[in-house]
Amino acid sequence: MSRTSRPRRLSASLAAATLALTSLSAATAYAAPAADPTPGPLMNYVLNTKASPGHVRKVEDAVKRAGGTVLSSYRDFGVVVAQSTNANFKVDVRAGRNGREVQSVGATRTAAVSEGAQTGLNSVDETAATPVLDPRESEQWDMVQIKADQAHNVTDGSRRVLVGINDSGVDDTHPDLAPNFDARDSVSCVKNGVPDQTPGIWRPTTSPHGTHVAGTVAAARNGIGIVGVAPGVRIASVKVVNDDGFIYPEYSICGIVWAAEHHMDVTNHSYFIDPFQFWCKDNGDQGAVQEAVRRAYAWATDRGTLSVAAAGNSNYDLSNKTTDTTSPNDSTPVSRTINNNCLDMPTELPGVITVASTTQARVKSSFSNFGLNKIDVAAPGSSILSTLPGGGYGLMSGTSMASPHVTGIAALLKSTHPWWGPRDLERALQREADDTACPATPDARCTGTTANNAFYGEGIADALDAVHR
Repeated sequence: MSRTSRPRRLSASLAAATLALTSLSAATAYAAPAADPTPGPLMNYVLNTKASPGHVRKVEDAVKRAGGTVLSSYRDFGVVVAQSTNANFKVDVRAGRNGREVQSVGATRTAAVSEGAQTGLNSVDETAATPVLDPRESEQWDMVQIKADQAHNVTDGSRRVLVGINDSGVDDTHPDLAPNFDARDSVSCVKNGVPDQTPGIWRPTTSPHGTHVAGTVAAARNGIGIVGVAPGVRIASVKVVNDDGFIYPEYSICGIVWAAEHHMDVTNHSYFIDPFQFWCKDNGDQGAVQEAVRRAYAWATDRGTLSVAAAGNSNYDLSNKTTDTTSPNDSTPVSRTINNNCLDMPTELPGVITVASTTQARVKSSFSNFGLNKIDVAAPGSSILSTLPGGGYGLMSGTSMASPHVTGIAALLKSTHPWWGPRDLERALQREADDTACPATPDARCTGTTANNAFYGEGIADALDAVHR
């Protein structure tokens, strides 16, 4: 992903009538009860319950009684994010009458919370940025491959379309990004998954990744630098990567909920959620987290937000999972046996567009994950020229770079078909992709047909065909 493909290394509507229009994400802090829990490290947890204000309130109470603090409550899909230093929190939170409302509870990481109490591109999947002097649009071979240069004769995209860059932050002062940047809807979620709109908090601090992704999506057509796939749409920064390069579940949940609440039409996710490359349904903590994240993304899809994600940079067959030797990455990795119920999130979640990477020669990038019926489409991801913090430009590689090409095409589709929802956009992206056959030299990993195979899914994304619909 980078591993942000890594890099490749991101409410109360059912309450009584008087509360029907209240905000979904009530990130309210609750004081812990006067209890004497067993001291342990500061940890964050997700708790799943029934999607109703009443059930969520009971779980919030159970959290307090177990010596925890509620960080965020998502009443529309029944998820509570909590924090506690109680070593027995997962047991204690299920005690008592309200504890029975907890369907599942899981720690979101294996190491103690590094950002402190509330009052995670882990491994980078891209190559080092290479400064480019006096860059020009003619250097963007990637735009030619997906026919974005021709699509721009039809549309550059609509100002009504808003795209969320769920990543490590976006440098909104970059001259190629400033014309399209929406500060009002930008946010940071890297303090325990609680939204923070402090001015500038959405900017990058340690990684150029999000700024590079943003340029591919929507660098402005302004006579300087480069041009994005959708240079006429607006972008917002949804920062979900912390200064240590981690994207924890609560960050990603916060980011996708924020995007949906702020009416973002498309979001780009060039990362996988830490600390597990694959979150397994049959594991207690991991299963609870998988369910919480699934609910959040499903809710956002239902609200009209399409999610596009990088497939990952491990050259791994997502349709035939066997082992994982890299997780957890925030403490000590262990080798474990896994199966197809273990998901790379968010890219393998239902309704999320999974994007593999191609080279300039229109073949699978060596690092790109693959898998029959796992990859939706492919797009350029090797040596991609885009924006860097501080007004610069550079080359990066990874499925992190492939995903924003498809995000940009989705934004063009939304511009020409404003009445379309996420499922309409998904079908169009798949239908209009250029069928791409498996390599002429037989590769047993590339199963399927020319129309749909493990390396390219439905094919290489096509911006021109998409906007001509």
